[in-house]
Amino acid sequence: MSQRTLVLLKPDAVRRGLIGEIIGRFEKKAGWTIRALELRELDRPLLEQHYAEHVGRPFYEPLVEFMSSGPSVALVVEGERVIEGVRALAGPTDPIAATPGSIRGDFGTIVRENLIHASDSEESAERELKIFFPDFS
Repeated sequence: MSQRTLVLLKPDAVRRGLIGEIIGRFEKKAGWTIRALELRELDRPLLEQHYAEHVGRPFYEPLVEFMSSGPSVALVVEGERVIEGVRALAGPTDPIAATPGSIRGDFGTIVRENLIHASDSEESAERELKIFFPDFS
């Protein structure tokens, strides 16, 4: 079953010049297609909507501050089991726990700046895609 997921290449990935490397990994995956891509500054209202479930947690403010610190790349990736697949390709949030070959395993440095966001379920993907690509169908 084909799915769509939101992927964000976070400000640290953009600053470090990893956009092409990371997108190339999606493009090489057989059956996955990039359906939309946009480099953009993420403002506080958008980030508050995206991270609403984390309000009140100790990492919320530093996360919003980091995500608004520079441009990010927002993508819609489509394909068979793409939600599960992109999360596996991203690797665990902790770069030390991430296996070599995963994005965070190969390029991650610290937990808070972890290069990539990928929707964690079909429900999250649907909600997040509406936030970042409201006119995309």
